[in-house]
Amino acid sequence: MMFRKHYDRLALRGMRFDCIIGLCDHERVEPQPVELDVVLHFHMRRAAHEGRIAHTIDYARVVGELRFILVAARFLLLESAAEALAAWLLMPPSLDVPRPQVEEVEVRLAKPRALGGRAVPEITVRRQRSDFPPNLETKTFGFVDVIFESPECGVYRERISPRTVLPTHVHRHIDEMELALGGGLLLQGAPVAAGVAHEWPRDHAHRWENPTDVEQSFLCVDRPKFIHTDEIEVDVPVHELVRTSPETFF
Repeated sequence: MMFRKHYDRLALRGMRFDCIIGLCDHERVEPQPVELDVVLHFHMRRAAHEGRIAHTIDYARVVGELRFILVAARFLLLESAAEALAAWLLMPPSLDVPRPQVEEVEVRLAKPRALGGRAVPEITVRRQRSDFPPNLETKTFGFVDVIFESPECGVYRERISPRTVLPTHVHRHIDEMELALGGGLLLQGAPVAAGVAHEWPRDHAHRWENPTDVEQSFLCVDRPKFIHTDEIEVDVPVHELVRTSPETFF
């Protein structure tokens, strides 16, 4: 596949994250380093003339989002990880996080320690926006963009409508990790900053709320992929809800 020449290019090279990835038993327990390079193809001229971050790519945010997906998803294959990262980078921007639309992307992933120094397994995928047709689910609280699903995990962008609550719920069969993307969300009844993630083990009640006049979003990774019958609303007073330990990604 040849990229069209009229797009500008932004490269982020030399990323290295520790995560659970692989098929072997020891790889399902011990994190290992993964090397990542991405190249994003989009139009930069508006940013060049207007000087606003909303018209280009926020490097720190993108690096954090990619690290979050790799850490939270615990992929079995490099191929799955690369496909999920490409799909996320090509998603249309949300209202709370304006940025230009990425039209094409290259993703390179490598596991430098997987073969004990005998060789370095590495893959590269190239994807266009048309490779990922919209997969949108309508919910009572707003919308969910299904970004990627495989048997071991699912990656989703959850978009909460203005002045709307995602009710308190638990999962009996899913472990979940969620990263606030917008800066206007309430989590467990209190503000949560963009770039902060929380992991929800099974049976841990959690609740999101958007008190603003703009749609707000968060990135969600489920292990295994989302089970529609496993989102169970529970009646827990907001003041009794507790957060797990936060982790900052950007």
